[in-house]
Amino acid sequence: MFIYHITSKQEWQQALSVGQYLPGHYAADGFIHCSKKEQVAAVANRIYTNQTDLILLKIDISRLAIRVKEENLDGGSELFPHIYGPLPVAAVVGSAALIYHPVSGFTFPESL
Repeated sequence: MFIYHITSKQEWQQALSVGQYLPGHYAADGFIHCSKKEQVAAVANRIYTNQTDLILLKIDISRLAIRVKEENLDGGSELFPHIYGPLPVAAVVGSAALIYHPVSGFTFPESL
C-alpha cells in the first residue's frame, strides 16, 4: 500500500543527503502528515495554493518500521495516514513535482 506526502524541494533534497526525512513541523505535530492517493489533490489545493516548489513523495508503507496511524485530528470523519517517526528515504519509491495550475489547481501527477 502507498501513501503520499507533500513537501518542498528543499526539504526533500536535505532528506536525501541525510537518509531520512522530518518536515519542519514535525516537532510541533509529532508526526508526518500524509494522504491517500484520492486525498492528495484536495489537501494540496486547501493548504498549498499557488506554491511552486512542491514535491509529492510516494511512500511504500511496507518499507516502514515505524508506526503509521490513520486518524482525523481536526474533528472530521475522513481519516488521514500519519507517520509517527522519521521517514527513511528508502521507503520513498517515487516522487514527482506537484504543479499548480491557475485554472484547475493541483492534480495528482500522472507519473506516480
